[in-house]
Amino acid sequence: MNRRILLVFVATMLLVGACAVTKTPPPAVAPQGEVRFLVDPRIGFQHPADPVLDRKFDAAWRFALAGDFVEARRLLAEIRTKNPDDLPAALAEAAIDIRQGQLDAAQAIVQRLEDQAPDYTAARVYDAEIAIAQNKTRRAYEIYRALSQRPDPPPTVAERLPVLQSRLFEELFTAARGATDEVAIPILREALTINPAATNARIALANKLIARKSYDEAMQALDPIISSSDFAKDEVQESIAEIEAGRGQYEQAIARYERLSRGNRDPRYARRLEQIKQDWNAANMPPQYQRAIETDAIDRADLAVLMYWKVSSVRFAQNLGQPPIAIDIEGVPGRDEIIRAIAIGLYDVDPVTRRVSPLRPINTSMLTRLTAKLLLVHGASCAKSLPYERDELLRAQRILAACGVTDPSATAAPEAPAGGRTAAALLDDIERVLAK
Repeated sequence: MNRRILLVFVATMLLVGACAVTKTPPPAVAPQGEVRFLVDPRIGFQHPADPVLDRKFDAAWRFALAGDFVEARRLLAEIRTKNPDDLPAALAEAAIDIRQGQLDAAQAIVQRLEDQAPDYTAARVYDAEIAIAQNKTRRAYEIYRALSQRPDPPPTVAERLPVLQSRLFEELFTAARGATDEVAIPILREALTINPAATNARIALANKLIARKSYDEAMQALDPIISSSDFAKDEVQESIAEIEAGRGQYEQAIARYERLSRGNRDPRYARRLEQIKQDWNAANMPPQYQRAIETDAIDRADLAVLMYWKVSSVRFAQNLGQPPIAIDIEGVPGRDEIIRAIAIGLYDVDPVTRRVSPLRPINTSMLTRLTAKLLLVHGASCAKSLPYERDELLRAQRILAACGVTDPSATAAPEAPAGGRTAAALLDDIERVLAK
């Protein structure tokens, strides 16, 4: 009796086992969608020929591709029980983990397999696919790029690589847009190693380098565009004009901006053209003018120089009397311009000491008073029509307001030093008023 029960039990277990291993695998089909990038785990792994093992793995992989992960894992476990060193079986487990969103578990398997077999192609592919799922575009791109250089890479490598290349370029370009020039420059250089034909990135890099006054490097960044059809684009011409202006090639920059302003309604081209013309004029000015306009704290001599070269009615004033002699202007830069300021009545020479104090600093309130006096001296109608005001600064402010001239004391403290460029801009306004 016992023997009969034992035979029944053994027969039952054999039947159960036979059912477990004889579940019919789904038909072999080409994987679709994202699944196709999880290549066959056997790619790139050489193991001894074993028809039984191959048939079992093929069944497990078919179940995995069909989404029957339970049956796939059962068969893979059987393979690994008998063959602990079977790397494709372990990698197939990682494929299932990836599809189920268990990226950490998949990464642990892949890392272990790559440590065992660094050249295992399928494991490298899975490493890249995990990186994609984790939004680590750079890592995925680098892995796929390395795989593309191997002999006979999987066909999916050629499909995946350009997509990753485009995605990584866009990520870098977007990051550069929101970064400071110093941070953006290396990011843009890297972006261009990924996509050297990206004109927008080249222009952006050139403009960042121009802002840093690295004009030679900016021109090198634009060199590949010069022989292309993109050379005629307004933004390319603008960048080249800025390089020319930065190098002191004002005539070339002016000619380029004139073409831009004629062919484009964007007013900034016309504004920039006028600025470069002013820079060109400034570049041809004498040294004392260069010094005066660049200083952050002008003195009376600096202001006399700026008035002489900025205001034509000062420079070309006629029928001036002999100015009083000032004993403290010898050897001072801008001596002739100071004499002209004395002659037109803008500067007074102390009748006792015979000094005009050319090195006395000019603050904001003094700049307001002196420029208002300049309008009065030259008979500007907008200045003469105002009622008398005892407060000298208030009177000067009203004169500038009546003449439509920007008052520097409106935006700066009265005792703040006046800069050369502030004074030059103010004198440009006065020149326009007096030229009417």
